[in-house]
Amino acid sequence: MMLKEETTVASGTLPVAEFRAHLRLGTGFADVGAEDAALEAYLRAALAAIEGRTAKVLLARDFMLGLAAWRGAVEQPLPVSPVSAISEIRLVDAAGVFTTVPSESYRLIADLQRPRIEALSGVLPSIPAGGTVEIRFRAGFGPSWSDLPVDLAQAAFLLAAQYYELRHEGAGEGDAMPFGVAALIERWRTVRMLGGRG
Repeated sequence: MMLKEETTVASGTLPVAEFRAHLRLGTGFADVGAEDAALEAYLRAALAAIEGRTAKVLLARDFMLGLAAWRGAVEQPLPVSPVSAISEIRLVDAAGVFTTVPSESYRLIADLQRPRIEALSGVLPSIPAGGTVEIRFRAGFGPSWSDLPVDLAQAAFLLAAQYYELRHEGAGEGDAMPFGVAALIERWRTVRMLGGRG
């Protein structure tokens, strides 16, 4: 399995000004542009860390999931949520030639914990020998910061603030999540049992 992010969060989507206010930093200094770039980097790092812990995509973007085999004959779970749309499923043979799977042959079950693709009749199409299936989809709570649940938005600010405060002390070494952040994201964590099978 390979999950690839095909689009990224635009810089204008990140609340750098609000984060600056959260940190109570001044404005109007000559190096404010460089500092804003650093603040954006801390926000991106915090988003990535929270997404990694929760399997929830915070800000909407496009992904491609590549598989050598289906997880099940009639449905395929997706590794992140919330998923809002499947844009394309295509079968790619060993020579790289692809065939698009008709959208009327499957549906998205947009479950917040276990989103999945389900065959509408029969089974999912066979993957060519030596080939793969590519599933392209859009995931995320929404395109803007205001679409995030308040606890996840607050967790991102708290974690990014820690990265900022400890920037000269090797912040990020080790994998311990601060207690306040861990408490805020706990209810969003996906419990995986049976290797993802239902």
